[in-house]
Amino acid sequence: MELVRFDGAYAGTVAGWAASVEETRWWCSRDEVTAETVAGWVAQPDTEAYGLMEAGELVGFGELWVEEDEAELARLIVAPGHRGRGVGRRFVALLTGEALRRQPAVFMRVNPANTRALRCYAAAGFRVVPQEQADEWNRDQPEAFIWLCHEPAA
Repeated sequence: MELVRFDGAYAGTVAGWAASVEETRWWCSRDEVTAETVAGWVAQPDTEAYGLMEAGELVGFGELWVEEDEAELARLIVAPGHRGRGVGRRFVALLTGEALRRQPAVFMRVNPANTRALRCYAAAGFRVVPQEQADEWNRDQPEAFIWLCHEPAA
């Protein structure tokens, strides 16, 4: 598997990976995602979009938001036919490695109902931040997320 910069050419493919409104909300806090939505995300100047390629096929999409002292992984999704095989965990590990090359702290936020993603992120070394910190970060959010911080293996 290889992490590559995502240029938007597969925006329509990625937009079709969420199988329901509920899954779309878990992925990106929206009810609907189109090719134009994904292309718009990719075009944002503060967003670095990545794809995960396996044998020439796009199997994952995610973003890295780098700020002055931290990075956040965002909008991660794995192609439906590749779920449940450790692809998500590998993708998160590769994106986290990219983030750590630039910032010492890596975070992500997850919809509390997305238990499958929470298990994946825990397996990739992410832990829930203290509740006080989560409460502060959720203050300006449209919903209460579970916030995670990467903790390197000891």
